[in-house]
Amino acid sequence: MATEDIAFTDSAEAETLTAQALRTYPLAPGHNVNVRSGPGTHFSIVRTLAAGSRVPIYCQCPGESVSGPYGTSQIWDNISNGQFVSDAYVQTGTDGYVAPKCS
Repeated sequence: MATEDIAFTDSAEAETLTAQALRTYPLAPGHNVNVRSGPGTHFSIVRTLAAGSRVPIYCQCPGESVSGPYGTSQIWDNISNGQFVSDAYVQTGTDGYVAPKCS
């Protein structure tokens, strides 16, 4: 019986870690969001995400201050290699960091 409990706990922990690794955050409703090559509006636009999209946040870094639906923020979210969106357009539930700082 104890072996089954341990296996269940390990499985539950693995599912939790997987869910955290795959977590995505919604963009502000009604807003198409430009994805930039760096943490500021002076960086080139790589692509544009449609309203209603969800994004993963691999790491975050400080950058140009941007005002958006979720306030004014200097945090930029890295959503893929060389791709950043302003945290002011991402509903993370906080004004602070939700991911490690980018190195």
